[in-house]
Amino acid sequence: MVEAPPAPALSAALTDTEIRVSSGFRGARIVLYGAVFDPRDRPSDIVVIVRGPDTPLRIARKTQVAGLWLNSRPVVFRGAPGFYRVASTRPLQDIAGFAPLRHLGAGLEHLAIAAPMEQRVETTYGVRDVVVSRLGADYLDWRRAVLRLKEKAGLYAADPQGVRFVDKGLFRAQLDLPAESPIGQYTARIVLFQDGKPVSIRDRTLVVEKAGAERALYLFAKDRPWTYGLVSVIVALGAGWAASVAFRRS
Repeated sequence: MVEAPPAPALSAALTDTEIRVSSGFRGARIVLYGAVFDPRDRPSDIVVIVRGPDTPLRIARKTQVAGLWLNSRPVVFRGAPGFYRVASTRPLQDIAGFAPLRHLGAGLEHLAIAAPMEQRVETTYGVRDVVVSRLGADYLDWRRAVLRLKEKAGLYAADPQGVRFVDKGLFRAQLDLPAESPIGQYTARIVLFQDGKPVSIRDRTLVVEKAGAERALYLFAKDRPWTYGLVSVIVALGAGWAASVAFRRS
């Protein structure tokens, strides 16, 4: 009985697994490197998908009413990643078909941005937020608006040549995090494709967190929101009173 050759394997790592954000943060550059182990030495492609923490996203459409441009009722998306990057050795459509790319969420057109089914949610300043149905006729228009805004902010991007083989079986990818990158845990998914199919997957974690005084203030606001709110009000009142006294004296 002839034994089947070993399956191809993938190994990958990040040069940094923690990014500390201070008041002078101007972005960061992360390097991902790895290796493909395949005894049969078949042609391979690498796709790297980096996804940041999900955050609620509220957007509104400009509508003209009686000659005035006003915001429509907001639409709330739940589960939109705060950061998304996909890099590959060549264009995704040349690597695999629709089904595997959609299953992996590889590429902006396959990125899952979830909105719950139609329902009413909490009011904000007396205006009800509208949550659109995933099957609604306007869902694709709103989804395109989300992608456009995120791309403009530098938080979503796709690079069809962002991964390159530097030697036989060895590959490298460079990931840029803009200054606006959200705080939280990021997941880097590295996928090995052969013959249009994902044959090996590795997940790596990256944490972006505040440092110094910003971290202390962030944790204080997160752990004790009521106290933080009260202190903020007291500080604002004190600043207003000091400003009024200074102007009276001048």
